[in-house]
Formats: sequence, C-alpha cells, structure tokens
Amino acid sequence: MTNNEKLYFNGDILTLEDELYAEAVLVKDSKIYKVGKKDDLLKVASENVEIIDLQGKTLMPSFIDAHSHFSGYANSYSQVNLAEAVSFDEIEDAIKKFIKKNDIPAGKWIQADGYDQNFLAEKIHPTKELLDKAAPNNPVVVKHKSGHMGVLNSMGIKELGITIDTPNPEGGVIEHKNGEVTGYLEENAFVNYLQEIPIPSTEEFFANFLKAQNAYASYGITTAQEGMVVDLLAGLYQYLIQSNSLKIDVIGYLDINNAETLKEKFANCLQKYDNHVKMGGYKTFLDGSPQGRTAWLRKPYEGEETYCAYGTQSDEEIKDKLEKALRENMQILAHCNGDKACQQYIEQYKLAKEETGSNNDIRPVIVHAQLLSQDQLDEVKALNMIPSFFVAHVYHWGDIHIKNFGMERARKISLLKSAQDKGIFYTLHQDAPVIEPDMLETIWCAVNRITKNGVSLGEEERISPLDALKAVTKNAAYQYFEEDIKGTIKEGKLADLVILDKNILKVEPMEIKDIQVLETIKEGETIFKK
Repeated sequence: MTNNEKLYFNGDILTLEDELYAEAVLVKDSKIYKVGKKDDLLKVASENVEIIDLQGKTLMPSFIDAHSHFSGYANSYSQVNLAEAVSFDEIEDAIKKFIKKNDIPAGKWIQADGYDQNFLAEKIHPTKELLDKAAPNNPVVVKHKSGHMGVLNSMGIKELGITIDTPNPEGGVIEHKNGEVTGYLEENAFVNYLQEIPIPSTEEFFANFLKAQNAYASYGITTAQEGMVVDLLAGLYQYLIQSNSLKIDVIGYLDINNAETLKEKFANCLQKYDNHVKMGGYKTFLDGSPQGRTAWLRKPYEGEETYCAYGTQSDEEIKDKLEKALRENMQILAHCNGDKACQQYIEQYKLAKEETGSNNDIRPVIVHAQLLSQDQLDEVKALNMIPSFFVAHVYHWGDIHIKNFGMERARKISLLKSAQDKGIFYTLHQDAPVIEPDMLETIWCAVNRITKNGVSLGEEERISPLDALKAVTKNAAYQYFEEDIKGTIKEGKLADLVILDKNILKVEPMEIKDIQVLETIKEGETIFKK
C-alpha cells in the first residue's frame, strides 16, 4: 500500500515563494500540507509518515511546460528523425534505414521530421527527387524542424491531389518551378495538407503517448501542453481520458477554426480537468518561422529590399477570433514570431476588447514572441498579454538569426530582461518536438544567451537563474490560470515537485544545463526516478 504522507528535509528546498527556502515540507495525499521547520512538521505528521532525507539535493516545484505539442512529440516516435542529418546523403540513408528496420510496406506513408536546411551541406531544402530516391514505393513527407514547412515526394504529391493548378491557400505557398510542383510547401499549405496524411493506428499512437509522457516526466515536467487540438486528435484525447492513462496534466488548446465541433467533443474538460486532460482555450497562427524566413517582419530580412514574409490572416479574421474568445471568456494562444505579427495581435486584441466591451481577463499568450519589439512592450503590459518566449532559439538558431536579421535585430530576440523590467509576466518554453522539452537547457539559454558558435547574443537581455526558474514554474502556472494550485511550494497547492542533483541558484551559470533530474513527483506520487 502506498504511503501517502511524506516529509522531505536536509536539502535545498526552493519554495519560489517570498521566503525562498524552507527547512522541510510535509506532503499529505496529493497536496503540500505544511512548510516549515522539521520538528514542527513532525508534530503534525502521523506516525506512518515517510521521512525522506534529501542528502543535500534540491527539492523545488516541478516544471510547467508553457508551450509544446504533446501529440507531435508522441508522434515523433513513429517518424524518421532527421535532427542530426547534415547532408542529403544522410537524409536518404535515414529514410532507407527506417523503411528496412520497420518493414514498411509499399504504399504506406512515411513521415520524417527535424531537418533544417541551414545546417545541411547543400544549404537548401531536400528535393522531391531526393525523396523519390530514398523511398520509391512510398509517399513521403519530410518536415522542417520549425514545423512550418516541408517537402513531399512525387507519390506524396499525387496522394494529396496537388497539381500545377492547385492554388496557394491564403498565408501559404505551394512551390512551382519550370511548370511543375516541386513538393515544397510552406505555412498554411503545409499545415493544411499535413492534416490529410493518415496518422498511426490508435494502438501505436497510444503507446507513443505513454512514451512521451515518460519523457516529459524525465525532464521534471508534470504539466504539458497540447499546443493545437485539431479534429484528428479528438478521438485520441477522448481515448486517453477514458483510459485514465495519464500521470501528468495535459492542457490543450482547440483549433479556433473548428471551435464549436471540438467544444462539443470536449464538453467535460473545458477549462477543468477530466483524468488529467483540460482544454484551456483556443489556438491560432499569425505567421511563420524566423529560421525559415517566414516570420512576418516590419522591416525586410537582411539582404532583402522588400521581403518581410507574410501574415496568415487578415486583421478582420483575427479580430473576429479574439472577440469570440473574449465573449466566451476563453484564453487564446496566437503563434507570433515576427514583430509585424506581434503588432497585428496587439492591435486587434485592443480593438476586440473595445468593440466587445469585455472585461474578461483571458491572459492572451503571444507564443514564441521572438521578435516582439521594445516599442510594443508597454501595450503588452497594458493588455495583460503574456509573451511565452522560445529563448532556446538563441542557442539553437542564434547564428542563423544573425544572418537573417543582422546582429542588431538578432541581439533583440526574446526580450526577457526588457519584459521583466516592465513588470510583464512572461514564460519560457521549448516547443517540443521542435527541440526536446528540456527545461534546464532553456534556463541555461535564458541566463547565458550563447549561440552554438559561441557568440554572446544580447547579453543585456540575460536574466538571473531565479527569474528563469520562475518563468518555467510560477509564471507558467499563472499563464494557465493555475497559480492557486501550482508553481510554488505552498500549503494547499498540489505536491507537484522535482528533485535535482544540484541547486540551479548555486552552480556556475554555464553548468545549469548539466544539472540532472533525479525524481519527478506528481500530486505526491513519484512518476520518474533516475
């Protein structure tokens, strides 16, 4: 029988409350029962309490994932991983090995994910011809690491019914060259056709979800996000709820383009949990990817005279969606990387508030906010919008951003310190499966701001380890309207905890990413142990 009363002591217990450290914590059932001196807690504990000596390790609130695609991460277990590929030859080899290893029959779709043309020897996107060679008997899609573009082989183009006469959707591109479809799709064209590709069987997907859950827990995460719930995922999430298989909380955001159908399907978990699943609001996209040069800018990309990329929706379309969210008191998340996309979101949200007359505080989230600019921060603060920064871009693509935007603009990606100085609540995320949901790497990036090539990028926007820690715990709980139950170690809150081998606040800043997650605890129960 599980002992549901535990007393933790003899380590660095980081509460993230005003009194930063505590001597001991008493957990009863699923919650923090008392925080204080060990002797005082022993007086209120039962005789069956389990005494846990931390032996100098660090106990703190578990990490809260402010933005990722949980199902996308799960699905990556059924895809060819191209993250390490540095040439066309390696892409071809990885696809061929995947087909052989998994005994893929002819005609079955193959999905590959994680390439980035910036890091390929050829410096261009994979070609249809390369993919035809890699998989002559299967339709193939390879997805860019950003999730905003990709390439189909000839069979894939045919399967999806794309021809030279197929028009570009608004906010998307189907590339043509020399009178034929090249297979390269961008933004809305890519996203729309991706949803037509068959997904793995329910059994396979279910097994992958459990693997994904274990991976998130291994990174110290007890609350994850499903960044966009489309109709295709509805059955899978209903199955997850009914099977009661989740140990971590997953908060989903419904595709606002199909809001009413999805709300009906998830009526039991709208803004409340049902077996660890909650639908927290709506999601929409306003632009693309900075490393893919589709983030919508106010000034042209470096080396371009006029090209600023493009938005995916008209002002009227986004304002209608924001008005809907305000009227229904539903939070909305909008993907915005470029400063022009951020500007559209800010302006249309302000107008939507004025036109609806709504006082609902829906805490709209600016997802990624890569090029959110200094001159936009006051409005963000006034409207109580929450930038969720993908600050790990500094490390993973900072060198690419210097090429795409020039040093001056690249230094200003992810304005963490500027947002903090304005008193803006902000969070940090990894956008898994774009990168691993590794919170410690993200904290390291926020504190150090170093690129892969060792360039210091925007050191004036560095934040302290404590502030970075709050962004992935306390602030993330606030983003989810869960500040009363998560994010700090406080009496009455859920016992969502993580034990680390070292204290983030006491190691050298460059060593933060080497800290190990030893144990993850969800509502008092251990769900991961190293």
